[in-house]
Amino acid sequence: MKKLKKNDKKMILKNGLIIDPYKNIKYYKDIFIDNGIIKDISKDIDVKDATVIDCKKKIITCGFVDLHAHFREPGHENKETIETGSLSAMAGGYTDVCIMPNTDPPIDSPESIKFLLDRAALLPINIYPIGAITKAQRGKELAEIAGMISSGAIAISDDGLPVENGNVLRFALEYSKMFDIPVINHAEDVCLRADGLMNEGFMSTMLGLDGNPDIAESTMIYRDLSIAEYTGGKIHIPHVSSAKSVELIRQYKEKGVSVTAEVTPHHLYATDKILENYNSNAKVAPPIRTDVDRDALIKGLQSGIIDCIATDHAPHSIEDKECDFDQASCGMIGLETAFSLSYEILTKNGSSIEEIINWFTSKPSHILGIKKNGFSIGLEADICIIDLDKKWTFKRENIYSKSYNTPFLGQKFNSSIYMVMSKGYYFK
Repeated sequence: MKKLKKNDKKMILKNGLIIDPYKNIKYYKDIFIDNGIIKDISKDIDVKDATVIDCKKKIITCGFVDLHAHFREPGHENKETIETGSLSAMAGGYTDVCIMPNTDPPIDSPESIKFLLDRAALLPINIYPIGAITKAQRGKELAEIAGMISSGAIAISDDGLPVENGNVLRFALEYSKMFDIPVINHAEDVCLRADGLMNEGFMSTMLGLDGNPDIAESTMIYRDLSIAEYTGGKIHIPHVSSAKSVELIRQYKEKGVSVTAEVTPHHLYATDKILENYNSNAKVAPPIRTDVDRDALIKGLQSGIIDCIATDHAPHSIEDKECDFDQASCGMIGLETAFSLSYEILTKNGSSIEEIINWFTSKPSHILGIKKNGFSIGLEADICIIDLDKKWTFKRENIYSKSYNTPFLGQKFNSSIYMVMSKGYYFK
């Protein structure tokens, strides 16, 4: 297993291809790091007493940024904490993670934002709290948005619970304009979703499971985009899952609406056939849909309609998942496998490694205004080293989350995260 260690010694990264997504350049040079700080970037660096890390046939890039993760603290520390979530993130190449507010109690006040940031100060990655749109996520009254933003919240969302009242969403979009932050609304019409357990279609009929139609997502996205157009506010669409939704986002982007969107690795990689054995670990919201939807998501990402990849890392306990399918909670962990899943499916569909890195780094950081400077002398090492030739099988020992709810155990991959550096630590 990988271990977290203090990066308090001299280290040289040699022979790797450096891809800097924030400066849009790539080159072969060595990187000298001393006490967690980049001291030199040049060819043939030789420093006495420095540990040399041979990065031949590896890519040295910036740490990944995840716009959408659930670390469950406070309230459900049996599933995840921000500490275990941080290790899970580093295992997947992430150095910056935005965490959703659907905790218990929800993150809906300046005090709760401060609590999380105080807890995160000593962790090896950067944590960015997202505050709730409404008080207690009840969808009725706006939360203390100004106070949360001044305390460090980076966006607002009632993720997991859609804001059903259109007027409340309107007020949120209008109010958020003062702070130039996006509103992130869980795009799902709960009445259309009804008791749906998976994507409505051939597979749901064959399995005898209630279906959740794609229009449950697309009609809510249409409403949200219409309100965003009317108010001039910023809206971000999380975990897009359907072809209909991609088309709507395209139309509103062309109209000049301030909209961005994300897609998860599991929606890019899998289809609803993953549920043919009733594996509740593949039960997610929104559901994994058809190969037609998956193709649309891939093309939407490649064309820029969808802006970035986000994990929607959602840990659940064994009790939450090992039960009747209709009672099982929605969600899967995703940080450890995000890059390998995405790399495999996207390269098969013609994407370059540079594009994929951008979808994991510069694109998400731009959406939420997370300032990153790439590789520069004098900066703290914020680095992810990728091995594109590493064949491995995803096993339980590769999971650093407190939870194990993933349908990808036993999956074979052809790429891996070799090493990560962040905030004076390294994980290898």
